[in-house]
Amino acid sequence: MARPTTPQRVPSAGTVLEDGTIAELIYEPKEGTTAFAVGAGDSWRTERELALPGGVVLVPYSSTNNLLTHDVVALPSSPAEYGTEEQLVARVHDFIHRYVDLPEGFEEVACRYVLFTWRYDDFAEVPYLRVRGDYGTGKSRFLLTIGLLCYRAIFASGASSVSSLFRTMDAFRGTLVLDEGDFRFSDEKAEVTKILNNGHARGFPVLRTEQSGPNKEFNPRAFTVYGPKVVATRNLFDDRALESRCLSEVLHARPVRPDIPLNLDDAFREEARELRSQLLLYRLRTKGRTARPTTLHDSLEPRTAQILRPLLATVSDEGAADRVAEHCRRSIAADTEDRRDASAEAQVLEALLAVARRQSRITAKDVADEFSRRIADEEGWKPTPRWIGSVLRRRLYLRTTKINGNFVVPPSELARLPDLARRYGISLQVDVGDVGEVAQEGPRSSTEQ
Repeated sequence: MARPTTPQRVPSAGTVLEDGTIAELIYEPKEGTTAFAVGAGDSWRTERELALPGGVVLVPYSSTNNLLTHDVVALPSSPAEYGTEEQLVARVHDFIHRYVDLPEGFEEVACRYVLFTWRYDDFAEVPYLRVRGDYGTGKSRFLLTIGLLCYRAIFASGASSVSSLFRTMDAFRGTLVLDEGDFRFSDEKAEVTKILNNGHARGFPVLRTEQSGPNKEFNPRAFTVYGPKVVATRNLFDDRALESRCLSEVLHARPVRPDIPLNLDDAFREEARELRSQLLLYRLRTKGRTARPTTLHDSLEPRTAQILRPLLATVSDEGAADRVAEHCRRSIAADTEDRRDASAEAQVLEALLAVARRQSRITAKDVADEFSRRIADEEGWKPTPRWIGSVLRRRLYLRTTKINGNFVVPPSELARLPDLARRYGISLQVDVGDVGEVAQEGPRSSTEQ
């Protein structure tokens, strides 16, 4: 008589069964328990394990798992009622608005991206949500606020090894929340870039060789890195293909909105957890729902349309979908222009420093003239003050002020030149403390770029 086989118990973050039933890992930190929320639509139940065909039993990751107890992975507590989809969108939008200062158009994009992450596995491709900017522009607050609302958010820090990162992604199949600046070494950044390049579409796992078996035989193993990504960077990605997969916004240094708290307390995280629980019920109700047909403007490049379609397919409000599409179209066009300018950053900075050595009032036209004298162009091209101003603002993150129709670099920005010069390896030969005040030749415009 054959012995009964012992079921294979496999720790899991959840699965989707063939009949459409969803099993999602839930975590109650106050009670110190984990379980599966199992169901579809409005019908769901809590299970401590889930038997699958073939003798496999899925069990939830333990509540003592370090990834949960140290808030590396953010999970809901249980499905919670949210009312209508419009009411849920309004709550997510309100949460984002209260805790992070974003341009209005991008705020709506971020809100819709949060909901998209809870349905991303309905699609074969995903876009990435990305902000870029210098230090002090709110990138970390953006990552925390948006990330805590996303589906199975995985927070990656520079203290993490890259190998542990793609193993965690393979185990939880959630949303990677990543600050590229945390990974300081070139080999780490190269590995992170591989994850980003492979993670936008199904079927492109990261392959690693591991030892297994009693003979320590080397065997390749595939790790799934497909899923949404919320990313912060200082600059554009070197890889143009990777850049084209991002829905981006540039964050500039500016005074913090007075209603935004400077410090975040436990109430912030508790509110985010409650929203995740409502978003879990949203997933149970909408997973597998027929995607909304999307009509995109003919002027959009095929790659742009490709990354926008999955996001817009989850936006049921047609007006909101149009606004999101238009904002993303403008942002992608601006990023394309920025990439064209990327190689000119150091040259424009050198021209700016040369002007600062001999005069106190620095206009974009002065920098353009100096740039033309320094750079010999085979086609006779000369930069315009507008182009110079774009590089100063978008790539070097220097604010300019409009005075009598001329864009001027104010003295307050000149104090940043030593740091910029060091960053680009340029010898600084001007004492910014000796630079005089900008000449006031008339009433100051309120326009600041």
